[in-house]
Amino acid sequence: MKIVVLDGYTMNPGDLDWGKLRQLGECEIYERTAPHQVLERCDGAEIVLTNKVVLGEEHFAVLSQLRYVGVLATGTNVVDVMAARERGITVCNVPAYSSRSVAQMVFALLLELTQQVGYHNQRVHEGAWCASTDFCFCERPLLELDGLIMGIVGFGRIGRCVARIAGSFGMTVIVNTRHSYRHEALLHADGPVSVELDGLFAMADVVSLNCPLNADSELMVNAERLAMMKPGALLINTARGGLIDEEALAQALRDGVLAGAALDVLSSEPPAVDNPLLTAPNCIISPHLGWATTAARQRLLDVTVENIRAFCAGEAQNVVTA
Repeated sequence: MKIVVLDGYTMNPGDLDWGKLRQLGECEIYERTAPHQVLERCDGAEIVLTNKVVLGEEHFAVLSQLRYVGVLATGTNVVDVMAARERGITVCNVPAYSSRSVAQMVFALLLELTQQVGYHNQRVHEGAWCASTDFCFCERPLLELDGLIMGIVGFGRIGRCVARIAGSFGMTVIVNTRHSYRHEALLHADGPVSVELDGLFAMADVVSLNCPLNADSELMVNAERLAMMKPGALLINTARGGLIDEEALAQALRDGVLAGAALDVLSSEPPAVDNPLLTAPNCIISPHLGWATTAARQRLLDVTVENIRAFCAGEAQNVVTA
């Protein structure tokens, strides 16, 4: 059985062991694959694994031996799932492997906005504290989370992790979810309150985006919704860059419509040098690394291997083409 990994570097830049995958068959592992290399590299493969390399009908029509596509992620937008289904190709993903890591990233970003650790660390190393006349050196306001309202858009696994952490900081949690009926037991008197989307943006001191990107959610954070936010509110996005109208957010930050934003994702990755958020004030940007803790990447690899084993045993799991 031939297994091809098209872009293994982001999941495993060298610190994880491919051994368990290699035990399953003949493996060809590429760090990166350009679009024009896909057909040549996948020729003869029964199993193909991809993270961000796009696979569509034009590939499936040619790759006659392909039986299985494994997505090295939770989102499956890089694969034409309908075309795969029509050709009898099973597509599986890896859900929930990074929920705790992404939730942790939400608060890494939020704490940087509110506690300004990175900024003041930089100023200390520039000599500003050495030159201070006071023992306590503070150039920017610091914000306490206790008592603030955390608005979470999306209440899946990551959203629920964010809610638990927010509660431990003493924050009041409100959520917006299209599938609240699935979480009825979690939306009780002592837990998060479910509100409509515009109300969440108007009420929250902190808005955390933890929802999928789809036709309904694309550009949900636009100029109109940003104008609903409190002047001192903060926006966190660890989901998908396409949820935000980036020019509108940059303008809102320039105009002081909200106090700050912290983003781990952008609409185009890597971003263009003229992305307006790169020069927007009070905007923290990290390079899509919330999912990439060592523990999360190891879970991703482990579940990927188990998905293939289950498929080969006729008991496919985490199937998105069912």
